[in-house]
Amino acid sequence: MSAGQRTQASPERVLVFAAHPDDIDFGASATIAGWTAAGVSVSYCILTDGDAGGFSDEDRPGLAKLRREEQRAAAAIVGVTDVTFLGQPDGFLEPTDTVIRGIVRRMREVRPDVVLSMHPERSWDRIQKSHPDHLACGEAVTRAVYPAVENPFAYPELEAAGLRSYRVPWLWFYGAPSHHENRFVDVTGLEDQKLAAITAHRSQHPDVDRMQSRVRAILQDNARRGGLPEGRSAEAFHVVGVNTDETIAGF
Repeated sequence: MSAGQRTQASPERVLVFAAHPDDIDFGASATIAGWTAAGVSVSYCILTDGDAGGFSDEDRPGLAKLRREEQRAAAAIVGVTDVTFLGQPDGFLEPTDTVIRGIVRRMREVRPDVVLSMHPERSWDRIQKSHPDHLACGEAVTRAVYPAVENPFAYPELEAAGLRSYRVPWLWFYGAPSHHENRFVDVTGLEDQKLAAITAHRSQHPDVDRMQSRVRAILQDNARRGGLPEGRSAEAFHVVGVNTDETIAGF
């Protein structure tokens, strides 16, 4: 298996970014469960604490702490133990220099084969995928992937601290507008794991049964759109080659 095939199908290291706790679990947790079961090292970086989320006044005091705990529990269900938080305010995320620097730092620390992120473009087919924080996450990660993380002069203080510039091979987006989706990962058999991870975010689900039914329907629809046989489930991604055999540095 060539390096390019290894990176796309079964990478060695994956770094996943999200705007809020639970975003990853809705968008990509079944694929992640498959990767970790195959021995892939997966790390999460959550940009906000999700402190503006939830539906219960009872959870409001200490909600940021609760949502961190929920995310760690959800991550463990799909085999992820490395979870970090940038602590940006929920609802006000922007692709600022501070945010991009924090993202570049994590990329250079983990040095992943695949960076997985929310998408920077708005989806009109299901606008809930396009919370402003989601779009800001996608934009900040994209700016970090190219050119900041691979430019030793972008954040020289990181280079001086031993966090060397690094070329990311592949950028995968979840929550993409449907016309951009070009990779459908068969996650049949991992549905229950995904739903357990989503349900671990108990503060976010006033109607668990309806949520679980809707998620199963989305997975089945993804599989149909991806050309998988009837009865299969899939997660959908927009995959972009950043530094591969087909790309040219600087263009």
